Amino acid sequence: MIETGGFRARLWLLICLTAAVALSGCNYLVFVGYLIGGPPSIEPDFDKMTKASMTDKDVTVAVVCYAPTELKWDFDQIDHEVAKFVSNRLFLHKIKVVDPDRVRDWLDKHEDYDKPDEIGAAFHAKYVIYIDMHKFSLFEEHSASLYRGRAEALVSVYEIDEHGEGEKIYTKDITSAYPLAAPRSSSDVSYGHFKKEYLSRLSEEIGRLFYEYYNGDDMLDAV
Repeated sequence: MIETGGFRARLWLLICLTAAVALSGCNYLVFVGYLIGGPPSIEPDFDKMTKASMTDKDVTVAVVCYAPTELKWDFDQIDHEVAKFVSNRLFLHKIKVVDPDRVRDWLDKHEDYDKPDEIGAAFHAKYVIYIDMHKFSLFEEHSASLYRGRAEALVSVYEIDEHGEGEKIYTKDITSAYPLAAPRSSSDVSYGHFKKEYLSRLSEEIGRLFYEYYNGDDMLDAV
């Protein structure tokens, strides 16, 4: 789930103070630099691989998710839910995103579309993020009482030119599991709440391909 900045800041300070006890000399000076400037940031993989950025001025992004029929037997809205969570996550990180409800409405009216280019052209988007879901589950394997979200997907980005033609410029496999340390008992949290929690986590994992994040951001999500 999305944690407040104040809580993360306090956790970071606690980690820093604990580490300070064990450091001396040059290591201590490096540590002081981290304490003053905050944890080091991590460059988005998309930026690193393409030398482009979705946070650039005048860039608009459309997010689309595809889920196979057998996956939708258990999660009938999973394609729209993933697209919406990822879109909202990107928006929170200053990326201009096409309203996911508008994209969904377009998809419902154009069920015969066969290329992400068409979506980009319809909304005048610079990039289309296409999420091809392969697997999605919420329960620990061989258990009906323990939650652990798992997903596998291929994330691709199409760059749309001024003529509405698209070119695939980026791909990344995503393998996700949450919580990392141990599954969650179904007696502690409702199915609906855990599903939203995991979709939030999954959207963060996908979103980090496209925006900057910081070392240590995963620590609260491990449990």
